[in-house]
Amino acid sequence: MNARKAIDGKALIYMIGLCAIWGMQQTAVKLAAPAMPEILQVALRSGVALVVIAGIAAVRRETGWFFKGTWKAGLVIGLLFGLEYFLVTQGLRFTTASHISIFLYTSPIFAALGLHMRLPEERLDAAQWVGIAVAFLGIVFAFAGRAGGVRIDTGLIGDALGIAAGAALGLTTIALRLSALSNAPTTITVSYQLAGAFFLLTILSFVLGQVSLTATPILIASMAFQIIMVGLLSFLLWFSLLRRYLASQLGVLSFMTPIFGITFGALILNDPLDGGFIAGAVLVLTGIFLVGGRDLFRKTSAATP
Repeated sequence: MNARKAIDGKALIYMIGLCAIWGMQQTAVKLAAPAMPEILQVALRSGVALVVIAGIAAVRRETGWFFKGTWKAGLVIGLLFGLEYFLVTQGLRFTTASHISIFLYTSPIFAALGLHMRLPEERLDAAQWVGIAVAFLGIVFAFAGRAGGVRIDTGLIGDALGIAAGAALGLTTIALRLSALSNAPTTITVSYQLAGAFFLLTILSFVLGQVSLTATPILIASMAFQIIMVGLLSFLLWFSLLRRYLASQLGVLSFMTPIFGITFGALILNDPLDGGFIAGAVLVLTGIFLVGGRDLFRKTSAATP
């Protein structure tokens, strides 16, 4: 296998496109919510993507990893991934897509704290501890940022669900790093995640009675974007980049995603933004970069995404 290389201009352009797609997904889900519940949208998207990604694994002859004692770890990360998106979809029912975009991407903070306690090589340095403090200060500001158009009581519930989703995503990273899947092909880990999201969200959508459907042009466009752009194109491009570039550096560049999330939420959904939320978002992003940015400048040839 060829050694991964450092980020270049081409990879940067691709990552900007990827982050734009990922940042748009919360807005797309919320935009189509009147026609189809958020949880059902993500369940459908995950099911279609699962078929394609599992098919790619089969073509690459990587399916043997499903039988190498990975199913227990796969079950864990699948359930955590499903939990993450359950929290995201329910959070979108109460707060704005912009708020969810920021709180979901606090996940590196939770992952860093968990790995710090479990792996000696993941010990946090002074700059990273400062980053964690700055990020949590930002969460306080962003959590308090409550502009007009969003009820305080329900909005706080949605924000709390967004933070919980970030914690679930962080736990997914920890579980992956500490399991037999840490060295598995990306197609295998993503297949487990998509399977967990599809089955868990489908079941919960029926349990919660969130299964209504009204075919509208907005729903069709949103689902086309989510399935083709988010569920398929973004994953395929991500796989391609992971095969060529250092995963740690790609991960740092993915911190651009919440910036796009806030922008699309404000432009398309007219999400209200106040000074407190903007200040909090800046602090969160700064803290996340301090925690994860160390790898951008560290010379390394391997990392776990």
